[in-house]
Amino acid sequence: MSLDTIIDFLEPVNIAQISNDEGFKDTQLGKHIAVFDESFPDIEIADLVIVGCGEMRGAGIQFTHTDSPDAIRSEFYRLYHWHTAVNVADLGNVKCGATLQDSYAALRVVLQELLALGKKVLILGGSHDITTAQYQAQTANGTIIDAACVDARIDMDMESMTPADNFLVDLFTGMPNYLRHYNHIGFQSYFMHPQMLETIDKLRFDCYRVGKVKEDISEMEPAIRNSDLFSFDIAAIQHAHAPANHITPNGFNGEEACTLMQYAGMSHTCRTIGIYGYIPSQDVHQMTAKQISHLIWYTMDGIQKGKQEASMEDRNSFNEFTLAFAEVETVFLQSKRTGRWWMQLHDGKYVACSYRDYLTASNNDIPERWLRAAERI
Repeated sequence: MSLDTIIDFLEPVNIAQISNDEGFKDTQLGKHIAVFDESFPDIEIADLVIVGCGEMRGAGIQFTHTDSPDAIRSEFYRLYHWHTAVNVADLGNVKCGATLQDSYAALRVVLQELLALGKKVLILGGSHDITTAQYQAQTANGTIIDAACVDARIDMDMESMTPADNFLVDLFTGMPNYLRHYNHIGFQSYFMHPQMLETIDKLRFDCYRVGKVKEDISEMEPAIRNSDLFSFDIAAIQHAHAPANHITPNGFNGEEACTLMQYAGMSHTCRTIGIYGYIPSQDVHQMTAKQISHLIWYTMDGIQKGKQEASMEDRNSFNEFTLAFAEVETVFLQSKRTGRWWMQLHDGKYVACSYRDYLTASNNDIPERWLRAAERI
């Protein structure tokens, strides 16, 4: 497989349609993105590659596909270009297959090729079950990954026949399984059967209630930084900030959602980012498309900030603290450049953590994040 071959799975972007035949100003992103329109762009220097996948059959039989990626592009391309150190390429939309599984396969092929080139890829969905293809692409060669998902619900509804409602079941139980750890961010308790949370806890996966996240959203940065795959359903955003979300009035506000996406951009580990659940026909004044365009802008902001981080091998760029807690001796590292924290596990590897974890260890208590990570080893 090669870039020349994946063109067969892609439809180019119609710039005239995206810009409403008005074009873009020199200071807008539409003038600074390498776009697959008449010819395939050179993506060698791209820090972020955008791929649309408007497949919606996973959300119900009445859907085939939507123009959601192009509706988002129309807003995103109009934003101003601030991140001069971040190069973005847009490869258009994955063609809708004859079946839902065909669409999964097409996206999987495109993602695998881009991942093989070392690219960070952002997928514009499409229903949330497209995360399945995202996962399959990253684990195709047997790689074991950590995943993080932002959603008001945990999509494990065994009674539903709709893939978007239960795709996590396959991710958790499919064999062979390459999911080492899963973080669910922003669930709303009244949508969850209590036993479902108990089941996830037995798997040693971590779930964060929306209210807990909003108390200190910075605690989610290490969870996202450790993840290889990041999936965001707009159902997690308040209806007032994303009118196309008809599931719940509650959730994250727009700024909080942007912060989570910024964390995904900052992470050197996170290879694919998906934004799902947007249906243009349910939007009001394109406000949800505008919100999603801001999410992408903040992903770019995170990539630019992430470029400032030093390599873990460059110990001169980190403050090092050796602590003993509960008869365990470990090392905490703090980046002098970004202030972010890491902690050493008993196998010698370092995982992302927060300042709060450091303070907990300083008080001779075991940080819960360290204990959960140690249990998974």
